[in-house]
Amino acid sequence: MAKLVVLSEGMTGQTYELKVDKTTIGRVEDNTFQIAQPSVSSHHCEVLLRGTEVVIKDLNSTNGTFINNQQVNGEAVLKPGQTLRLGQVDLRLESGAPAAPTGKRPVDSTMVIPKGVSLEQLEQGPHAAFDTTKGGFTKKKDKTNKYFIIGGIAFVLVIAVVFVIVFSSVRSH
Repeated sequence: MAKLVVLSEGMTGQTYELKVDKTTIGRVEDNTFQIAQPSVSSHHCEVLLRGTEVVIKDLNSTNGTFINNQQVNGEAVLKPGQTLRLGQVDLRLESGAPAAPTGKRPVDSTMVIPKGVSLEQLEQGPHAAFDTTKGGFTKKKDKTNKYFIIGGIAFVLVIAVVFVIVFSSVRSH
């Protein structure tokens, strides 16, 4: 069975088997094969299985669809071993005869999910709220309430001073 293998750094090894007659590729979740990378358009291209051919159809992507550095305008055939570039992401078509299309997405298909964030990345990140010494998450300090209370007290004091000044000037007249 033919499959697309991601070659780009950080996503190396992700694969997608071409099992249905139309596979959509793009950045958003409603695609058959999601590639969550900024240079990939939300709905970048379609991979169509037509007999033994694998056809790539660009969906007016922002950064273009290329086969071996040749831009795809409309549709083009992708052959085993050739490189497909979507924005800045490179994929290679690995050989194997495409499966006969079923017309619907198989229930038992497996989608590759990009690696999550490691504990070390959480600890080093600017918004890390994970404290391993206490064995869990720590509550973030909320300074908004403190500033709101201080502002409220200052406002009440200003009103009181104005009231005293006005009241004393009214009394003296």
